[in-house]
Formats: sequence, structure tokens, C-alpha cells
Amino acid sequence: MARLKLPSQDTGLWARIRSRLDRALADPAFQQWAARSPLTGWFARRKARALFDIAAGFVYSQVLAACIKLQVFELLREGSRDVDSIAAETGLEPAAALRLLKAASALGLVKALASGRFALDDLGAATLGNPEVAAFVAHHDILYGDLADPVALLRGERQGQLAQFWPYAANRPGDDGGVGSNGDTAAYSALMSQTQALVADAVLEAYPFGGRKRLLDVGGGEGDFAATAAQKFPGLRITSFDLPSVAERAQAKLETLGLARRVAVVGGDMLHDPLPGGCDVVTLVRVLHDHDDDSALTILKAVHDALTPNGEIVVAEPMSGIRGAEPMGDAYFGFYLFAMGRGRPRTPGEIADLLLKTGFVRPLRLRTPNPLTVSVVTAFRV
Repeated sequence: MARLKLPSQDTGLWARIRSRLDRALADPAFQQWAARSPLTGWFARRKARALFDIAAGFVYSQVLAACIKLQVFELLREGSRDVDSIAAETGLEPAAALRLLKAASALGLVKALASGRFALDDLGAATLGNPEVAAFVAHHDILYGDLADPVALLRGERQGQLAQFWPYAANRPGDDGGVGSNGDTAAYSALMSQTQALVADAVLEAYPFGGRKRLLDVGGGEGDFAATAAQKFPGLRITSFDLPSVAERAQAKLETLGLARRVAVVGGDMLHDPLPGGCDVVTLVRVLHDHDDDSALTILKAVHDALTPNGEIVVAEPMSGIRGAEPMGDAYFGFYLFAMGRGRPRTPGEIADLLLKTGFVRPLRLRTPNPLTVSVVTAFRV
């Protein structure tokens, strides 16, 4: 556990030293000297490589996307293949297949063997082992379209298409609420479901749900988190709450899993409707960062009202300012949510501040197995 506090200003001696170093790094003459110096050459080359990787990141991501769309990793699952067989399976000309395989090899997705064949490398194998990665990459075509002109997006001169993929993005306090039909929600509900497994396991490992009796999962989607919690904690009574069209999908999935008696499903709008009461723990899994501060406060107030005294809220999502996960929180989700048209990644301290404003006390950040995937902040209702 970690006590939460708002970040302090970067002042003092180290700040002045860092400022001078940054000015030196911006000087082309200094960069040329640093690259030639045996003392600093390694550092200059490492920084040059990092900058190039940022500039070429879109190309790298498209190599991954092509491998996923053409099922290259699936073809290599059982062992190495030659270029001609991969070309035949993917419908590519051999020269194009070789170009893709060499690019994937350079990125550590596949491995070029001395025989001229190709096999899975670590990152390609990890992609197979985490099917949610493929689901996420598949919908990136929409995100990349929105980011084709990032300046225009930042200036508000173009409307992001992600808002149409996530139709609830237009729903704010004061709206008449709700998202249309089951068909409207099918695409985003399926994506959330496909990417939920790692998040659910991390949250259930971080927080001691076994000490609680009734769990309310707000924004529960197709019921994946609720189902995982029910399987891991048989004594926990669980309710999953989401928009009516999403709740219908959750009910169907839970019935298929044989968990409909263990997990109740309630349809409603967290921004407009009261939440089911009588619970001693409420989870918000990847919910708050989809909302601006006013909407987040509305949700947290509703959660506060639904909790019993000494009940606890569990906020779980990718967060800003997490050491080692800064690109995920501030870069990826910062722009993703901006393109979506609503929400922003917050630091644990900013989430704690929202919790305190809505009557919660003693906010804490819990450690998770992989903060790149999810971080957790909890607080109590008194």
C-alpha cells in the first residue's frame, strides 16, 4: 500500500541542474561532441535510438497490426515455417511476406533462423498468450484515423471517430441518458470483454475481496469481472450494473457460464440512476478515466450513497504518473481518451482528491502485479 499525496513542484538544486542539462542537449554542437566522446557516446546513441523509436512508432505498430491481421503468429505457433509457405497462407507475394517477416524479426515479434525459416520470438509468443492484445490492435484503425492530424484534433477542428465506437461518450450529467440498442453496444462491449482478463486478475489479487460480503461492480460491462470474482470468491454476493443494453449481454453471458444465480445483473445509467444499495464494496474497473471531473464526481457520489458504513470503493484503471508506465497512462490513454471525446487519465493523487471531495476517507494506492495494465486506489465510506 502507498499513502497518496499530490505531486510536489520540481524545484531545488536538481531542478536547476536538469534545466541546464536540457538546454545543453538542445544544442546541436553539444550533441555532436557527445556522440564523439568515448564517455558520453553510449548515452547519445541510446537517446538517438529512443527518439527514432518514437518517430517510427507508427510503422512499428503497423507491422504488428499486419502480423495479427494475417495471423502470422498463429501460423508459427506449432513451429518454424519457410517464407513460401507463409506467403501462401497469408495471400502475400513471397517478396512481400519476406519484407513483413524481416520487419517483425527486427521488432522481436518473430525470429529469423539460419536456415532461412522464421519462428516465433518472445513478443510474438506473448501476443498469442494475450489475445486481448489482438483485439485492441484490431480496433486501432479507428484511433489512427483520428490521429492522422493530431494538431487538428487538439484544436478541436475534427471530430474523433472513437466517439462513435464508444457511443456512451456523448452521455454526460444532464443528458437524457442511455445508449441505444444492443447492437450499438455490441462492438465496444465485446472489446471490453476481450481485454478484461488481465485487469480482473490483477484487481482481484491486489484487493482482499474475501473480507467483504456484497460487491457491486459499476460499469460491469458483459459481466467478466463479476464472473471472475464469483469464481474466485464463492462466498461473495455480486451485482453487476451497466446500461440496460449492456446488462442484457451480461445476463446472457452469466447464464452461459452457469453463474446467473451467483451474480445479479441490474440495468441503469450510473450518471442518472441510483445504484443498487446495501453493498460493502464497490468496484469501478476502467470507468473513471472515461469521464471528465464533473461526471466522475457524479459517479463517486452515487457510489458513496450505495455503500454501507465502512464500505470501500475500489478504483482500478490505467493511471497517469505511474513510474515505469508513463507512456501508457500519459501518452497512450491521454490521446486515446481525447480522441474519444471524454475523460482523461488521472494520477492516483488526483483520484484521491476526487474521492475526498465526495465524502470518502483514507485513500490508498494498492500495488498491482503490472501497473502498465492497471493501478488501484481504494477509499472508505464512514
